[in-house]
Amino acid sequence: MSHVVIARYRTAPGAQDEVLAHLAEMARASLGERGCRGYRVHQGTADDRTIVLYEEYEAEADFTAHCASEHFQAIVLGKVVPLLEHREVVQVTPRGEAAV
Repeated sequence: MSHVVIARYRTAPGAQDEVLAHLAEMARASLGERGCRGYRVHQGTADDRTIVLYEEYEAEADFTAHCASEHFQAIVLGKVVPLLEHREVVQVTPRGEAAV
């Protein structure tokens, strides 16, 4: 079983490159965390101010630890969030027969 987090950000005008640079740093740090299976950053094609993160963890507890990490606090909360107009985070877990 896994725990997936999908975050959708809308950057302030002109902040896309700075947000993407911070998220590249965040991805490197996150991939070294216990339980982190993947951390992917995507940018909108029709709207380059839209950034979508796809994160996968072995368990919800691993994501909770991720949010408490020093790099999450410093990078996401300290640097990225102030550059956003909107932030939405959804947590999901596989269900049913399709769950692998």
